[in-house]
Amino acid sequence: MAFALKEHNASYHELVKLNFERVWFAKFESILDSTSFGPVWLRQQSIAAIVAESIRYRDGRKFRLDAFTIMPNHVHLLIKPLQTSLDELDYYSLALIMQSLKGYTAYKCNKLLDRTGEFWAHESYDHYVRSEQEWWRIRNYVVKNPVKAKYVENWRDWKWNYLRSLKNAN
Repeated sequence: MAFALKEHNASYHELVKLNFERVWFAKFESILDSTSFGPVWLRQQSIAAIVAESIRYRDGRKFRLDAFTIMPNHVHLLIKPLQTSLDELDYYSLALIMQSLKGYTAYKCNKLLDRTGEFWAHESYDHYVRSEQEWWRIRNYVVKNPVKAKYVENWRDWKWNYLRSLKNAN
């Protein structure tokens, strides 16, 4: 009986935590979308192109790319890490994927901007997708972010959006 109660409480606490994270993320996202704070280097076509190329380069190598959008001061990315070997349980870690992606793009973008120092924030809002329903919700959220931020009326009009075709989604 204590085990069931503990399991029930854990599920309740997970839901409360998830709800809190969603509310916090929505507020944080609203601030980012306003582009009132921090650098907006990704607004420059040449900088956004470096990031887009780097994301696409890793597609099929480190992860399966399902969607991305590059906003003026942040990026949304929906990926599925790929296996590192024939071992079915050995996948590229999200932390290593992001470290590689951020490190390379920071170097290239800083070089183009003729600057040094931090390009990306140390922290990112990484989240593991746990269901197909959640995957659909996030997929739509990612590509519709420029619409929500009022940059375009239709997500297809945002140059820095990518959405994998469903026929290629395996």
